[in-house]
Amino acid sequence: MSVPRLTVLGVRHHGPGSARAVRDELDRIRPDLVLVEGPPEADNLLALAADPGMRPPVALLAYVPGEPSRAAFWPFAEFSPEWQAIAYAARAGVEVRFCDLPAAHGLALGADPVRRDPIGELARAAGYDDPERWWEDLVEHRGEAGTLDVVAEAMRAVREGHAAEGVEARREAYMRRTVRKAAREGFARIAVVCGAWHLPALTPPALTLPALTLPALTLPALTLPALTPPTLTPPTPSPPGRRARGSGLTAGSGPEAPDGPGRPPSAAEDERLLRGLPKVRVEMTWVPWTHGRLAAGAGYGAGVAAPGWYEHLFTAPDRPVERWLARAAAILREEDLPVSSAHVIEAVRLAEGLAALRGRPLAGLSEVTEAVRAVLCDGDELPVELVQRRMVVGERLGRVPDATPMVPLRRDLRDEQRRLRMKPEAMAGEHDLDLRRPLDLGRSRLLHRLALLDVPWGTARRARSKGTFKESWSLEWRPELDVALIEAAVWGITVEAAAAARVRALAGGAGLPELAALVERCLLAHLPDALPYVLGRIEDRAALDGEVRHLMGALPALVRARRYGDVRGTEGLAGVTESMLARICAGLSPALTGLDEDAAREMAALMDGVHTAAGLMGSGRWLTTLAGIARRDDLPGLLDGRIVRILSDAEALEDDVAARMARSMSPGNPPARSAAWMEGFLSGGGLLLVHDTRLLATVDAWLTGLSPEAFVDVLPLLRRTFGAFPAPERRMIGGRVRSGSTLRSSAPGSSEAGGAEGADCDDGLAAGAVRTVREILGRETGGRP
Repeated sequence: MSVPRLTVLGVRHHGPGSARAVRDELDRIRPDLVLVEGPPEADNLLALAADPGMRPPVALLAYVPGEPSRAAFWPFAEFSPEWQAIAYAARAGVEVRFCDLPAAHGLALGADPVRRDPIGELARAAGYDDPERWWEDLVEHRGEAGTLDVVAEAMRAVREGHAAEGVEARREAYMRRTVRKAAREGFARIAVVCGAWHLPALTPPALTLPALTLPALTLPALTLPALTPPTLTPPTPSPPGRRARGSGLTAGSGPEAPDGPGRPPSAAEDERLLRGLPKVRVEMTWVPWTHGRLAAGAGYGAGVAAPGWYEHLFTAPDRPVERWLARAAAILREEDLPVSSAHVIEAVRLAEGLAALRGRPLAGLSEVTEAVRAVLCDGDELPVELVQRRMVVGERLGRVPDATPMVPLRRDLRDEQRRLRMKPEAMAGEHDLDLRRPLDLGRSRLLHRLALLDVPWGTARRARSKGTFKESWSLEWRPELDVALIEAAVWGITVEAAAAARVRALAGGAGLPELAALVERCLLAHLPDALPYVLGRIEDRAALDGEVRHLMGALPALVRARRYGDVRGTEGLAGVTESMLARICAGLSPALTGLDEDAAREMAALMDGVHTAAGLMGSGRWLTTLAGIARRDDLPGLLDGRIVRILSDAEALEDDVAARMARSMSPGNPPARSAAWMEGFLSGGGLLLVHDTRLLATVDAWLTGLSPEAFVDVLPLLRRTFGAFPAPERRMIGGRVRSGSTLRSSAPGSSEAGGAEGADCDDGLAAGAVRTVREILGRETGGRP
């Protein structure tokens, strides 16, 4: 039996300095087996890391079939030490395995409470208030030599006296079991890449192997006095550390052996600790990840605050400050901001000067950010935020190869994305679709189908141009959508089939308004197989549902589907909509009795929808019904005013609108009811007051006749009514009010009211327009206007 040689490399997850050190150390020791912290169920997926189609950032996804909400991610970036260890194994042709607690146990056990933040503790002990800045000074700016040794020494100091328990104790016990098993298999040189927090639990005396010979380990003494054990003992309380929810990768948490620091655990003790663990069935795959999701603030606790900056440090180790500021200048130039080479040179000088003043070995992120703000952006925060978003965090989206295991629904979506030339991007982008083009029509249908499956890749926006053939979408691919696709896979193996099945499931227990909305969504998503089922459910519901409000809420969507939708499968809508409108007209008058303010406002919105739908249907029954209701004197003020406005616009009002307004504004009515009547009447827009001075004079007379107390009571309603008008309409109404003579001549009872229509006509101002019109008509002006 060969004598194994063990090397444990303690790293910081997603640390570029650790990644370079791991890469160089593995090249030096040339191990036969590389063990990486991660779930062993993914061992058969490690070969895909060498596929040319794999591009980090990516993540391992573990989920419970049938319960995809129980899932965990293990993200990897190019600057992750674990990824560099996997890449080394692929490059050198040696075996690589994961050695952490299996995901089957981790998902069954759930999250373990985290109590320690070692990076934060070390930073505070060294006098730093920013852990990231401490890490840059100690590790990233020291160069590769001694990086791993420094991290190991620091973690041994901060873990001194700490006892493991819970999930962390079981994780480290499983890691030790994996190392012992590898030693028994006869590997000559074994390298373990794990979080530095676990390093003391995997090296002597915590781990003893029979016939295991270890090389002498010499660690350089740290020059920072704040890191010496007397300063760190006893450890100071700290806020909870950070780690990935439910994942196997941690940063800032971890216990030691279960039996305490005094005695290393034996193999038998580790086996007892691991015996009888709960277990669930899991499946694993690779999924694309983003730099934004690596950021600590994006929900992944073991991330870093500036993944874009760390990637830059890893890929550009030479002259990182100069290269960073040159890239920032290029981004600002793309936004048409004047940034010259002289600006870049001055920004480099400022960053280096700030680093020297602060005693830092190299300018860090804070220094280059201040240089960008002061020199490249002239103190303007908006372009600084652009640089932060594009560079400091970055939104690079990874890619997985075609051979990656996928649920059939995910594979079908990938094929559809290629067919429709829709490349997933991490940065949100605006896309305008012209539905007259077959390619854009296919894209629209795909996005609507995904929305039905609760996979919101696209968010519909208001189209920038008018017309039903235009759509605007904001597209942004997020890693969580892969989990959503797994959840949606129960509905079918293709996007179209799954969306149709989901529609049928939603229609089973939906009410009439929800069913009407489903009809529209079926048409937008082009689901002819599901549409007849939904229409059948609507007929059944409409026949049994006697609630007028439900019928009113459902009618507009059905009429739009009948008018603008696909004719295939919608022939039955004509009879359904005609029947629903007849029932609405029959039951509307009783439904308007005894309504409070909120119910009246809801009913007014429903009436507007039905009025639009009746216009599309070309039915006069609706206006006849409203004309009969308008004779009632017991309606809520809001509904009375709204009905009068609808009938006035349709030229179906039996009496004069000004007279109706005057009666509603009379002193005999409570001011609150008059204000509500005005709100209902004017909710269609304020241009009516601009062009009809009699109505404006009536409103003005009513307002000026209110007592101070009544005016204060109705002011909120008036503000809500007039505040909804566009600014140009408010300005024109104000101009009319300022011309007091016009209002006086138009006021009810005024002797000049009969000539109000031409009272404000200025012949001098109109002469130019009249002359132009006569020239267009080909008539001689003869020098007269």
